[in-house]
Amino acid sequence: MSLKTQIKSFGEIQLEELYQILKLRTEVFVVEQDCVYQDMDNKDQKAVHIIGYYQNELAAYTRIFKPGDYSDLASIGRVVVDPNKRKFGFGKEIMNASIQSIYDLFGKQPITISAQCYLYDFYASLGFKQVSQEYLEDGIPHIRMNKD
Repeated sequence: MSLKTQIKSFGEIQLEELYQILKLRTEVFVVEQDCVYQDMDNKDQKAVHIIGYYQNELAAYTRIFKPGDYSDLASIGRVVVDPNKRKFGFGKEIMNASIQSIYDLFGKQPITISAQCYLYDFYASLGFKQVSQEYLEDGIPHIRMNKD
């Protein structure tokens, strides 16, 4: 099983795609994680969106930023996998596609993420290293991790 990934600017995303992306982000980040926060943060317009489909259904998603658009380094955020499709390794696939997209679009360079602490081992397996103490983001413990 593997994802079919698409890389799109905000303007290239079709309305139905945007609806499905926002629905998935809300399902996981707001409902599943029981975290009330403002997902639509006016950063999607600057982001490049990595959209992963499996059997023509949205299965995974991230958004990436060039240095300076979100942080001083290139970054990956809003990493999400459909809860019903987590057992297939799509998290690793969408992250690898996101890392490669940063390299392809912005050149090979360091990448930063704000990782939920419980996902430390997952991100470490992709080459990310912890570079901060634990902090709360929207009430959830996070750490900053960078990949050289």
